Amino acid sequence: MTVTAFRLALVAGLLALPAAPALAQRRELQQMAADIRILQEQTQLLQNALTALTDALKAVNTRIDEQTGVTRKTFADAKLQADTMGSDIRVVRERVDDTNVRITALSQEVDSLRSAIASMPVGGAPATDPMAVGTTPDPAAPVAPGGATPAPVPAPTTTPAPGGPNALSPSRLYDLAWADYTAGNYDLAVEGFSSYVRSFPRSEFADNAQYYIGESYYQRGKLAEAVDAFGRVISTYPKSDVAGQAYYKRGLCFERLNQPDRAREAYDYLVKTLGETDAGRLARQRLDALNRARPQ
Repeated sequence: MTVTAFRLALVAGLLALPAAPALAQRRELQQMAADIRILQEQTQLLQNALTALTDALKAVNTRIDEQTGVTRKTFADAKLQADTMGSDIRVVRERVDDTNVRITALSQEVDSLRSAIASMPVGGAPATDPMAVGTTPDPAAPVAPGGATPAPVPAPTTTPAPGGPNALSPSRLYDLAWADYTAGNYDLAVEGFSSYVRSFPRSEFADNAQYYIGESYYQRGKLAEAVDAFGRVISTYPKSDVAGQAYYKRGLCFERLNQPDRAREAYDYLVKTLGETDAGRLARQRLDALNRARPQ
């Protein structure tokens, strides 16, 4: 190789040195650009997937909300139906109870009518019927001229004794006793109400009749008898609507009998058990009055 050729080769080598790093950098940049494009494509795919997932989630939430609304409406309708059925059942029970009470009263009236029919004379018209009254000749009557038969005289009529309490219906017997009570005929009221309680102890007004026996005694000033009558209301009809009033009236009787401790006992029990009723509030007033009057 000549000197000239050597120089040319050296110059070519020196010129080739700067081109090699530039080519490598270009290739590296191209590779990075390709990687960036791949990352961008992957990012776009992920974004699309995220958007689809968000839409699906919204659809699911919408379905859940709709289903929740349907479920709530179903529960509300079911609750409304249950409440309506409960009200209907209560109404039916009340009507059944009322019907049972009326049946009991009617049964007692039927029994009283049967007793009244059984007490009637058998085999003919009642003795008070003028058509059934016979005529018998009076031996002491003067003989008519010509030997005619003496004029017949009517046989004495016999008025049947009035029937007992069972001869009256429960409502009629109660009304009679109530009329005596309101008229101030307390002795007759006691008799009438007592007959009612004895004859119809399971009637719907038996507790009231027993209570008004006590009231009649109380009005007559027979306080010991009133205490006993009110006590029978409490013991025989503890769930009656007049039981609280019977407790209160017993307390008043004890006060008038100068037995304040027994009166306090009656008032205190009434305040503790039926304090929100009228009788309970009256009992609280009397209890406070007794406590203020108690000697220190």
